[in-house]
Amino acid sequence: MVDETTLRRRIGVSALIVSGGVLLSRILGVFRESFFAGMLGADGVTDQYVAAFRIPDFLNYLLAGGFLAITFIPIFARYLADDDEEGGWTAFNAILWPLTAAMVVFVGIGMAIAPALVEWLYPDFTPDQLAETVLYIRIVLPAQVFFVAGALFTAVQYSKGQFVIPTLAPIIYNLGIIGGGVIHAVIWEPSPVGFVWGVLVGAAIGNFGVQWLGAKRAGMRMTRPETLSHPVMREYFAIAIPLMIGQSIVVLDETFMSVFGDRVGDGAQTHLQYARRTMFVPIGVIAQAAGVAAYPALARLFAAGKKQAMADTVDKTVGYVLALSMAAAALLTALSIPVIQVLFERVRFTADDTIETASALFFYALAIPIWGVLQIVTRAFYARRQMWTPVVVGTAATVVAIPIYFALEARLGLRGVALASVAVLGLYTVVLAWLWYSTVGLERLAKLGRVAFRSFPLAVVAGFAAWGGAWLVGQVIDPTGFAGAVSAVLAGTAAFAAVAIAGALAGYTLVAPRPAELGTRE
Repeated sequence: MVDETTLRRRIGVSALIVSGGVLLSRILGVFRESFFAGMLGADGVTDQYVAAFRIPDFLNYLLAGGFLAITFIPIFARYLADDDEEGGWTAFNAILWPLTAAMVVFVGIGMAIAPALVEWLYPDFTPDQLAETVLYIRIVLPAQVFFVAGALFTAVQYSKGQFVIPTLAPIIYNLGIIGGGVIHAVIWEPSPVGFVWGVLVGAAIGNFGVQWLGAKRAGMRMTRPETLSHPVMREYFAIAIPLMIGQSIVVLDETFMSVFGDRVGDGAQTHLQYARRTMFVPIGVIAQAAGVAAYPALARLFAAGKKQAMADTVDKTVGYVLALSMAAAALLTALSIPVIQVLFERVRFTADDTIETASALFFYALAIPIWGVLQIVTRAFYARRQMWTPVVVGTAATVVAIPIYFALEARLGLRGVALASVAVLGLYTVVLAWLWYSTVGLERLAKLGRVAFRSFPLAVVAGFAAWGGAWLVGQVIDPTGFAGAVSAVLAGTAAFAAVAIAGALAGYTLVAPRPAELGTRE
């Protein structure tokens, strides 16, 4: 077992690798949405595209496909900790084949019942919208097989400390979607169906094919399972069942966005989707990268019985994520309108669409620190194999979420849907963090609270400086044009950076304290 300093250095390097890949994939994702918006605008047609992913995504989560790396890594880590890699590969094959076969069956069922489900989920859709949405779903559904098998290939690489090739999956996936939209527009006409076919191709290549090659490079031994009753299947389902049946607010947040957005009116789902995707750029770069990089290390620390070192690692990661996420939230709320203008406002995506999307983004951005902490704390529970805790809390939050979504959507429309997401996720994160720190020491939570209180004032001041910089530019350059929007984003970001740098020179930084301030070492 490596010492803690070396382990944290590896986590840092891994986080940088993942962060770079996530940043590129998020940029491509935003470019994809920008291209989609310019080509198709935001109306009932684009709402069909958004709605088409709800059923496939649900199937993915039903078999814990969305959490497959989280589920498999602790199992494989135990084999590696016991110096039994051969047993690890046997376990890998015992899980891979039955799970992939099950997903194939569920995809077939999903294709058959898609019309009834779409009609139930979206009663306001016209017959044409229902027919188009069903077509898109049936094209997208087979991609879930590639996601499930590919997630296991990715988990193998993470467990072996290899992060470069897994970062290619979302990059290739986004390129596939963009390519599908472009090819269909050039050969036929602009239509969501081109993007949908791109989803299938991107998943087959990026999430399956390339990851299979990466897993082979990591030493994967792929054979037929000797028996379908291998003991690891019981272990896998003991970890995975909570994730399968516990469709918590984290899983259903996007579904709620789609369903309640449909209640607002045509185009609302699309506005919310663009705002939400924009929010996830800093979340991916800051929190997702840190969580992905730290999780295999946390699982190994727990498997080796080094619980104190595990708690210290969680503290350090949460501290940095919390501080940087607060900064990102302040910057994005301050520049929500010009950011949406730069990313999406062109051709069929109008100034009115920008205002609607930016108003949702203003509230969604407030959730960046919430999502950031959640990425780390949930993985801490998963590394400890306490799958039921996040699920029970998240399911309770989902029950609470339904009346909140109804009330805020009815009162505030599109903005209410975004605000409901922030409120419910905030509740979930606070309760989950409290439960984690009640087991490892509430004094640690108090120290992290000081990180938040230290970061918050500077983030707010820097955010106001960003808004002021953008406003000043708008007095000189037409803020409704593309050049004015770009100038506002650049000026606002520069003003934000100037305040942050001034704070750093004065000894007041946006980053977390030194490790010694966040917990003790073994």
